[in-house]
Amino acid sequence: KLKREFDQPWANYYAKFIKAYEKEGIPIWGMTIQNEPMATQRWESCIYTAEEERDFLKDYLGPTMEKSGLGDKKIIVWDHNRDLMNHRANVIFDDPEASKYAWGMGFHWYENWTGGEPMFENVKKVQEAYPTKNLIFTEGCVEKFDSNKYQLWANGERYGRSMINDFSNGTVAWTDWNILLDQNGGPNHVGNFCFAPIHANTVTGELIYTPSYYYIGHFSKFIRPNAKRISSVSSRSQLITTSFVNEDGKVITVVMNQSDKEATYNLCVGSESASVTILPHAIQTLVY
Repeated sequence: KLKREFDQPWANYYAKFIKAYEKEGIPIWGMTIQNEPMATQRWESCIYTAEEERDFLKDYLGPTMEKSGLGDKKIIVWDHNRDLMNHRANVIFDDPEASKYAWGMGFHWYENWTGGEPMFENVKKVQEAYPTKNLIFTEGCVEKFDSNKYQLWANGERYGRSMINDFSNGTVAWTDWNILLDQNGGPNHVGNFCFAPIHANTVTGELIYTPSYYYIGHFSKFIRPNAKRISSVSSRSQLITTSFVNEDGKVITVVMNQSDKEATYNLCVGSESASVTILPHAIQTLVY
């Protein structure tokens, strides 16, 4: 934990860090207060209860950023799993003096460490309770690297399922943990080796593109900055979907087939429809 007498020096450090980067020509858009503030890690960590994070934001970090001329930087709270995000949102966003400094809330997908399923409903509940706050998925990766599973399709499907459900429940941005790792799923200093969308074999120079790279592309190649999410629902549980309209008026609909069977469905928009076929365990993006 951070000792209370260091709250102000620590807030000062955030401001100095950002100014030092921007002096070197590296713009900083925003930051989270602490990565995974409820996890005691074998790597660098710092525990904050909801009340401690609220008070640090309200009494130190928020005012310090403003006084330093950095009030435009987006401050993101929580930055941990979906499981406890609702409690954290209630404690911080229900305090007006803390909430005014918070652009929104970040979250991860590792709540399944308990053996359960992803808790997408929690994202929706926060969005419904605090519609003026932004929700951003700040980290996700497939754990336990195994070079024999570079092309494991289920790894990509995990991305598709998460992105579709998170966007449909009010998330405004979604980012992976690492875009590129080496052939060992690293490097890092604690042996926490994971998968990435792309792996680089530092011995042969080969780039290995995994299924998650292509699943992410079904969103990032078509859904443009400033797109607006629009309602999109499926009448079959095997199919999940989300839709956006870009600034140029084009509608982007992403459809994912979770089943072992090919499916033919009708894409219906207003009074018009089109018949579309999707292969088993496939993802497709429709532009119209």
